[in-house]
Amino acid sequence: MSPRRNRTNSSADREAAPAAPPGGSLRRTESYRGEEWVVQTVAGTAGRFYRCPGCDQEIPPGVGHVVAWPEYGAGVDDRRHWHRACWGARERRGSNIQRGRGAPRY
Repeated sequence: MSPRRNRTNSSADREAAPAAPPGGSLRRTESYRGEEWVVQTVAGTAGRFYRCPGCDQEIPPGVGHVVAWPEYGAGVDDRRHWHRACWGARERRGSNIQRGRGAPRY
């Protein structure tokens, strides 16, 4: 028995549906501390460690997380990498910076 094939009979169905822009559904705007922030979900495949400003813990490579930056006047230096749960709880808790003097600042 051959494997089942799920194919449509006409190509009109495929052409009628508009394609979404790549990454368009992963980027959104949210309010935080009285200003608008652009928030993007990333897969975490960069191979770098980041430090979450919400819990002050490292985000290891390969872990999906959220990147947020102010909507206006934002540059590369203004981007912050957050755990998804920490970004969701950002209004309910303050910053938890407990690193020592010699700890790296990501």
